[in-house]
Amino acid sequence: MKRTVTRLSDGRELIYFDRRDDVSREALDTRVLPAPPAPAELRHDPVLDEWVAIAAHRQQRTFLPSTEDCPLCPSAPGRAGEIPAADYEVAVFENRFPSFRDPGRCEVVCFSSDHDESFASLPAAQVQTVIEAWADRTAELSALPGTEQVFCFENRGEEIGVTLHHPHGQIYAFPYLPPRTVQLLGSARRYRGDLFADVLARERAERIRVVAANELWTAFVPAAARWPFEVHLYPHRRVADIPALSQAEREAFATLYQDVLRRFDRLFGIPMPYISAWHQAPVHVDRDLAYLHLQLFSSRRAADRLKYLAGSESAMGAFINDVRPEEAARLLRET
Repeated sequence: MKRTVTRLSDGRELIYFDRRDDVSREALDTRVLPAPPAPAELRHDPVLDEWVAIAAHRQQRTFLPSTEDCPLCPSAPGRAGEIPAADYEVAVFENRFPSFRDPGRCEVVCFSSDHDESFASLPAAQVQTVIEAWADRTAELSALPGTEQVFCFENRGEEIGVTLHHPHGQIYAFPYLPPRTVQLLGSARRYRGDLFADVLARERAERIRVVAANELWTAFVPAAARWPFEVHLYPHRRVADIPALSQAEREAFATLYQDVLRRFDRLFGIPMPYISAWHQAPVHVDRDLAYLHLQLFSSRRAADRLKYLAGSESAMGAFINDVRPEEAARLLRET
């Protein structure tokens, strides 16, 4: 894997990941850009004991540009974007409109230079390059001072809130432990046994909520799924984070994950909006309690209906699911 590090005109880091060694990444960013925004303000909520980032500069971020103006497409004469190269395989750069910075860091991961691709349609080799980029960035960001957890994720679809349609994800180097991680680790700490391994073993034994599986991974709908269509992908071997996955596990994940994504898209015959989120171990604490897994879920509950987080979910965090998890698993299995 060839890894090329360069800089954009405002000083932000840009990293190319290529399978070939003979590609040139010497193209320069010719834009005149303002200096990066001031770091977001982190405020602590003493009532919930949670951190909130106040990032007012994100009001000015790019919002649903035309394909011709997409900042993630390769640069071309008369149109310079975030990636100076005329073509690329996978590219990662510091977000121009970060949710937080110093402490913390936010990066954008472009899965392909093809604007019309999706993760589900990427060639197998391309998916491997993305996984290598995730592993590289997890290791690099974990080493930054102040990083508490590295979070790789993808938002897909306007229904989710996506503002750029180009196939891409993001990586956050959180300067604090997010609430969900605190809750997951707290549950594991209180559990008498190996929580995540026991959950996986139960789902593999019962199989009623398993959507798909191979020798190294299982994809299942959790018994208490909060979202109409929610699938968790677990490796059969406990590892803390993406860098710890073996090559065989990375390849097996790619095959299974793309299979599940395609099932999502076939379910209603339209592209499924989704959030895909890697749950990795914190950098400094409780790494022995964590169990790497990926959470994939959609707010679509029918071909023409979405689930909205209304009063119970938004105000109280009390989810009400309209679809039985066993039925969701059956529909995805049979799709």
